[in-house]
Amino acid sequence: MLSVANVAGVQISNVGSPDVTSTILLDMAHRLNKVVCEDPSMAGAVVTHGTDTLEETAFFLDATVNCGKPIVIVGAMRPATAISADGPYNLLQAVTVASTKEARNRGAMVVMNDRIASAYYVSKTNANTMDTFKAVEMGYLGAIISNTPFFYYPAVQPSGKTTVDVSNITSIPRVDILYSFQDMTNDTLYSSIENGAKGVVIAGSGAGSVDTVFASAIDEIISNQGIPIVQSTRTGNGEVPYSAEGGISSGFLNPAKSRILLGLLLAQGGKGVEEIRAVFGKVAV
Repeated sequence: MLSVANVAGVQISNVGSPDVTSTILLDMAHRLNKVVCEDPSMAGAVVTHGTDTLEETAFFLDATVNCGKPIVIVGAMRPATAISADGPYNLLQAVTVASTKEARNRGAMVVMNDRIASAYYVSKTNANTMDTFKAVEMGYLGAIISNTPFFYYPAVQPSGKTTVDVSNITSIPRVDILYSFQDMTNDTLYSSIENGAKGVVIAGSGAGSVDTVFASAIDEIISNQGIPIVQSTRTGNGEVPYSAEGGISSGFLNPAKSRILLGLLLAQGGKGVEEIRAVFGKVAV
């Protein structure tokens, strides 16, 4: 790795990825914006991360660190004690991509298993396999062959991407995710609001659907309380069509990414339901 780049290590936290919080994410974004973006000697950054919530951290950093330098998030699917552990080589490839000029102006990226993926769309698609991080419909940005990155396309940003300046943001409001299913009751939605959620994302069935009673509860909360409720899909892929009324459609963003974006928009303060709907509408047909 030292033959590829001069590496400086910074400790942000030491927790399993399920314990990564919005406070940790904000600290990470603040540090990256200062230590990496403001230092001309820094080519980019690599964030090592557990894979369970890696896609959420990657999406957060893609929205909040936008100086053009590559921010690469990397993990490992096999522990260091396993035969053919993937961690060391993934780390080498991540450092290689982060120090490559061609990686600039592409947003945050996830580099694992010889693949380079946009943090905006990539998700963990399998609980166990090495090739778990994919953007099934959108594809990869590039591949790494013999530790040499090859990008399939010139540098470009995802359509409809929203960036957020977090330099003056110190906390992210609570946003819950509720999973849609048959016989779902709307008391879960009211409970989230009563317990402090400032926004809710629904992992709906199909193209974001919920039953009639739950849909009425969504309309009531938005109309009477002004609390944004985003309807996404539990399917893993596809679009929740844009709607000018009722819940806020997530477009092509899955529930986890919708939660991150909604929290960032709420953290800015002053954004109402219609403004938030317009932001999500940029990621929809």
